[in-house]
Amino acid sequence: MKTSTDTVSLTQALYQAVDRKDVDFLAQVLGEAVYFQLGNFPAVEGLGAVLEANRGFFSSIESMSHTLDNIWQEANHTICHGKVDYVRLDKTHHSARFATVLRWQEGVIDDYRVYADISGL
Repeated sequence: MKTSTDTVSLTQALYQAVDRKDVDFLAQVLGEAVYFQLGNFPAVEGLGAVLEANRGFFSSIESMSHTLDNIWQEANHTICHGKVDYVRLDKTHHSARFATVLRWQEGVIDDYRVYADISGL
């Protein structure tokens, strides 16, 4: 698989925005008909619903910090994996390994799937 510098930069920017809980950034990089799946949460479709789901998740934690171990590009898909460290609202910590698959369509993400066990949150 070949890694594109632009894809690496965009994926890194996405995770920096998520760590900032920056819903406005998500609104810029997600497509109108985006499909979103986070762990065992129900899948959500459509930009408005996905942004609302992210707002809800962001408000359920104090903070998070992602470390990306690797990023791959295959055609219009980006795959990455790493570790995320959470701080719960009660200030306790939880870490999880994750993998994400993004599908890009016309410069925006139209399929965003995060595979992680976040049941400990």
